[in-house]
Amino acid sequence: MKNIFLTTVLMLACAFGFAQTEEELKAEMASKKDSIAAIQGRVDAIKGQIDALPGWKIGAFGTIGANISGFDNWYAQGTPNNSTGNIGVTVNGYANLQQEKFFWRNSGNLNLGWVKFDDKDDPADDDSFRQATDVFTITSLYGRKLSEKFAISALGEYRTTILDNFNDPGYLDLGIGATWTPITDLVVVIHPLNYNFVFSSEDDIFESSLGAKIVADYTRKIGNINFKSNLSMFQSYKSSDLSNWTWINSFGYTIWNGIGLGFEFGLRNNKQEALNYAINDAVVPDAGATFDSIDNDLQSYWLFGLNYAF
Repeated sequence: MKNIFLTTVLMLACAFGFAQTEEELKAEMASKKDSIAAIQGRVDAIKGQIDALPGWKIGAFGTIGANISGFDNWYAQGTPNNSTGNIGVTVNGYANLQQEKFFWRNSGNLNLGWVKFDDKDDPADDDSFRQATDVFTITSLYGRKLSEKFAISALGEYRTTILDNFNDPGYLDLGIGATWTPITDLVVVIHPLNYNFVFSSEDDIFESSLGAKIVADYTRKIGNINFKSNLSMFQSYKSSDLSNWTWINSFGYTIWNGIGLGFEFGLRNNKQEALNYAINDAVVPDAGATFDSIDNDLQSYWLFGLNYAF
């Protein structure tokens, strides 16, 4: 009985000692986290000062998403013998020049994707990878500073596809106005005088026009995280049917040696593209479709996969 009592006391003492040690370790860990947060805050502040210094700032990050699968005699599904694949690549890059009296900001976004679905029991089935996503945008913004936050600016932006129907359609915006940079990483462009050139073989659908251009771009790197959000809007003075906007968001988280996880999604509204699809590319084309009769559904895409930061 005495041995049992001593053993119980010893176990309680060990448990109490372990509990104390655990609480002490948790308290120490909490203080270390606070210290790390404070250090990161000072690092971010220094980085902001570096970014504001004159000279070129160049960077890029991208995401690769891929999956391949194969089935043989998998009778639970409608096509028991098939092979499938999905490959997507996105790249975001920038080259920005900051000087005392002017700035020159350049950026590019590329997103390409291919899909494959091969029904092995259908000899007429297409077994190749087919183009699925195709987005290409380059932007160049020059500004002459009136103050630290405001500048008179000129913008050139070009958007198209490169794998399928290059420059058909293609959009080129050229305009002048003002640029506001409230913080180092945020750029807001407001150009009331902008001409939207549209290049296309379908001249009866696509039309160039004069209008206003608004662009908001936020690009930042915080520790292991790369982030970019770009909203580009054109409001036609001739007709709202000729207006359009595109919003693209890209995230990259570096885990090891520049490799990590990435995610990108984009939204677009373009009534000219919707009408062209209804007349020429829909499963059941509608030759009599008009701007008033079509459903101008919101366009979207997304990609998730491995990320590499340059």
